[in-house]
Amino acid sequence: MTTAFDRVGGDRSVVVARVNGELRDLATEVSDTDVVEPVSVDTPEGLAVLRHSAAHVLAQAVQAAFPDARLGIGPPVKDGFYYDFSVTEPFTPDDLAELEKRMVAILKSRQRFARRVVTEEEAVRELAAEPFKLRLIGSEGGAEVMEVGGSELTIYDNLDARTGERCWGDLCRGPHVPDTSYIPPNAIKLMRTAAAYWLGDQANEQLQRIYGTAWPSKDALREYLTFLEEAEKRDHRKLGAELDLFSFPEEIGSGLAVFHPRGGVVRRVMEDYSRRRHEEAGYQFVNTPHITKAALFEKSGHLDWYAEGMYPPMQLDGEVDADGNVRKQAQDYYLKPMNCPMHNLIFDSRGRSYRELPLRLFEFGTVYRYEKSGVVQGITRARGFTQDDAHIYCTLEQMPGELDALLDFVLGLLRDYGLDDFYLELSTRDPNKSVGSDEVWAQATEILRQAAERQGLELVLDEGGAAFYGPKISVQARDAIGRTWQMSTIQVDFNLPERFSLEYQAPDGSRQRPVMIHRALFGSIERFFAILLEHYAGAFPPWLAPVQVVGIPVTDAHIDYLADVAARLRARGVRVEVDTADDRMQKKIRNAQRAKVPYMLIAGEEDAAAGAVSFRYRDGTQKNGVPIDEAIDEIVAAIDARVQV
Repeated sequence: MTTAFDRVGGDRSVVVARVNGELRDLATEVSDTDVVEPVSVDTPEGLAVLRHSAAHVLAQAVQAAFPDARLGIGPPVKDGFYYDFSVTEPFTPDDLAELEKRMVAILKSRQRFARRVVTEEEAVRELAAEPFKLRLIGSEGGAEVMEVGGSELTIYDNLDARTGERCWGDLCRGPHVPDTSYIPPNAIKLMRTAAAYWLGDQANEQLQRIYGTAWPSKDALREYLTFLEEAEKRDHRKLGAELDLFSFPEEIGSGLAVFHPRGGVVRRVMEDYSRRRHEEAGYQFVNTPHITKAALFEKSGHLDWYAEGMYPPMQLDGEVDADGNVRKQAQDYYLKPMNCPMHNLIFDSRGRSYRELPLRLFEFGTVYRYEKSGVVQGITRARGFTQDDAHIYCTLEQMPGELDALLDFVLGLLRDYGLDDFYLELSTRDPNKSVGSDEVWAQATEILRQAAERQGLELVLDEGGAAFYGPKISVQARDAIGRTWQMSTIQVDFNLPERFSLEYQAPDGSRQRPVMIHRALFGSIERFFAILLEHYAGAFPPWLAPVQVVGIPVTDAHIDYLADVAARLRARGVRVEVDTADDRMQKKIRNAQRAKVPYMLIAGEEDAAAGAVSFRYRDGTQKNGVPIDEAIDEIVAAIDARVQV
């Protein structure tokens, strides 16, 4: 018997094999004609297998410690794995510590993962005590979970390394690492617990989920935990509170933020700069209401394809007489989840000529989406937010050039905000969640692909990820600690112009249908605010900082002197405050540093006599005796150049 291990084994970094294009265990029997390729733990697929195997080890440890725990599902996820359990009491931090010890013991015991094909009847009999697994066998989860799927139903047994006896088993389609020693015991960690609904459906039972992470080495785990510490320091929710930028009042509701004065300054600066750049690029500004009749979203198709993401309707405009008889039937109104249908109405408000195209409409439009409570996250995933939304109407011939100009525009503007590490993602059609013909989709997708390739950036395919009305390009930006954020989206749409019967008069007098391009540069102001806040760890560059300069008097006698300096800075458009609190100078400096103010101007008796200031930077460096005019010029130059200090 020849196995995949015989063909590619020997290197313990190889955890599974690709046999004729499919991921399989290294114990899989192969023939001389099979194409067998090694899959290393250093690849995304190999790392996912390692983590899926670690999830099985976690489940084995849980059932050893809590025999009454019933198994849910346990897939690998980005940077780790989780497993869901039905238990009588939620897991505690002490439980996680004990479970981690049990996992380490299992890993060191070198238990072998053994795949076994079973019939449905055999699986039902073996798993009679596992009600959630039985429901998967009955196809409740289908191919969406790791437990079932493919052409065979399989169980993976964990076998004792010495005796071969079965220690534990789980319904799973695999594959797995050959044995538990392939998972370094010093490279796993259980991170946290959370409540979770069975298969993610709020109508189902609530289970307890344990999240863990697993890596190929101790150093890789340490690097990941260090990254998490840095990410926690940069968490926009934490920084938003510390820097007095925004908050989430319970009285308003989940996913709905209020911006405080300092946060409002950052938003205004972001929006003002964006408006100026859009004006220079030939956009025309429009405004639309926050609410509309249901008929508009029926026409656009959003009620067919997006209703779950919309707030429930409000019934308005109904009339009832004194006897309770309905004189006028009420109509459904919806908070808008997007702006495009209203922009179509603006285009269609009068006749259009080819001479007006491309017509670029732009709006900072506030929209509302009823995100599930489990996915709401600060202002990166909110229920109410403001999009920098543009819709461009052009001819088919104009579209390639317009897409090129759009990508140049959005990438240039993102660079102005300090993001410069990008790749592009092309999202294609999901046939089950889309409208329009195959020919139209193919044409739009190919035009977008060509535009993306002309940028010379890495292009990644996102199959089935497009909106229902057309394919899209997403700009993916990496931040200061290497995380990837989806930024600008550009979507080509032949379908909404058809649904709204949009037309323009061509040079030959005929009526033609425009092409529509959807474009959100920031995605939303709130989300982009959060990304920049985390990217800069709260230390905004001077041009974006809510307070650009703080004047710090050595004693109260120097307050008036710094107030005059502040007035001169304000006259140059600089946002400046003078700290007049009763605190000592050293505490005022610490307060300004905690507030991440770019510049501190300190003045004492010698400075006042010389018409100068001591110039202190955010990193703690300082220049003494700087003439006021020189200090002001340096600050204004840095703001105008949008540099980071």
